[in-house]
Amino acid sequence: MKYIDEFQDPELARRLLDDIRATVTRPWALMEVCGGQTHTIIRHGIDQLLPEQVELIHGPGCPVCVTPLEVIDKALEIAARPDVIFCSFGDMLRVPGSDRDLFRVRSEGGDVRVVYSPLDALKIAQQNPHREVVFFGIGFETTAPPNAMTVYQARRLGIPNFSLLVSHVRVPPAIEAIMSSPSCRVQGFLAAGHVCSVMGTGEYPALAERFQVPIVVTGFEPLDILEGIRRAVRQLERGDHTVDNAYPRAVRAEGNPAAQAMLQDVFEVTDRSWRGIGTIPASGWRLSPRYRDYDAEHRFSVDGITTREPAACRSGEVLQGLLKPHECEAFGTTCTPRTPLGATMVSSEGACAAYYLYRRLGVTPTPLEASPVA
Repeated sequence: MKYIDEFQDPELARRLLDDIRATVTRPWALMEVCGGQTHTIIRHGIDQLLPEQVELIHGPGCPVCVTPLEVIDKALEIAARPDVIFCSFGDMLRVPGSDRDLFRVRSEGGDVRVVYSPLDALKIAQQNPHREVVFFGIGFETTAPPNAMTVYQARRLGIPNFSLLVSHVRVPPAIEAIMSSPSCRVQGFLAAGHVCSVMGTGEYPALAERFQVPIVVTGFEPLDILEGIRRAVRQLERGDHTVDNAYPRAVRAEGNPAAQAMLQDVFEVTDRSWRGIGTIPASGWRLSPRYRDYDAEHRFSVDGITTREPAACRSGEVLQGLLKPHECEAFGTTCTPRTPLGATMVSSEGACAAYYLYRRLGVTPTPLEASPVA
């Protein structure tokens, strides 16, 4: 745990907080675009330890949360078929569809299995040649390369009974959509370090210049977050708007060329619907024509399913940074991790889940010695 401890050092955290307090002279609003960063912020009380002039807004950084309701319903339709083995990461099983979730499908006899890698699903397909095996491929640029590699391997090995239900989304178009909204209050971004470790930082300078906002690539430990905030506030106070890599131990400007090549081979950019937000142009991937035979949506003819979000769920406003989770009337009452209205309450990276777990009782963090940072 040596390196984890190094990035949770309370004395360094105090010094970073002191530097932020000494720098800030006016209110600023920053958005983190990563659910993992959101959980670090709420768990360690970073948003409450910052000077009151610095507000953190939680963006659409949870891949489970932004998977649209219609894709969940497509997954439920496919998973309920008797000839299908439906494979998914565990955090998707409780995400509510229109009238049930994958746990309910499994309780009703569907063969729904939790796996830890898409390659596990491919192995299941090899072991069950007379059944269709579907892997639920969701997420940002981070999870897209292994899913692409699995489809590539299925084609190379000639495994015809494997397919991928794709719901991959891309961060830069989401930033553009957020900044283009008339209700946007965001003045700077903490970019997700794991996304940039794959894709690099090449798409961000144009966004920083167009919208006059600093974009700081940031890691996930408390000191990573504080350093990212410090750099963003310094830029804002100077009137700068550049891309700054505060996570050099994992991120290079060029990213991971091999992963990018795999993505370009297997996927093609497409418009994507984001749960609670709507369709964002060129914000996702789908399988390219060369690999279309492995597209579960087409294989099972579920591409015509459309849905409407429940009116009581305000997760769309949470995902856009327009509403803090505890400001929703349903939070902690009619909407809990056991009875969720939306994915933001059940995902391990969801903002509502973070507030429910760490902030529900309204406890204000004490000095760092008594906080989880210490």
